Parts: sequence; C-alpha cells; structure tokens
Amino acid sequence: MFKKIIQKIILSFFLLYWFNQIGINFNLIIPINIVTLIVVYLFDIPGLMMLLLSLIVIF
Repeated sequence: MFKKIIQKIILSFFLLYWFNQIGINFNLIIPINIVTLIVVYLFDIPGLMMLLLSLIVIF
C-alpha cells in the first residue's frame, strides 16, 4: 500500500514536470510544490486541468 502511494506521488511529480516542459513554450508554468502535488495526486489529469484553468483565469 505504501509503495503505491509513493509511486502515485512520483507519477504526479513527473506529470507536472512534463506539463511544465510543454507549457514553457506558451508561458504556462504550474509550480511544483506540495499543494499542486496533492491536487494532481488526488484528481490526476482533471486536477492538472483544474490547475491550468485556474492559472489562466487568475493571471
């Protein structure tokens, strides 16, 4: 069980990192911190899209 949690946290980190590598071309950077990791950890791709939408709306 603990191994699956660690794997999902690492996957969330790489998902944010991958998005930032593509998003840098469009000036869309989502910071990788504990809050964004938890959102992506809990909601996966919809959580990433929610962070992206909030980034676009706020800024």
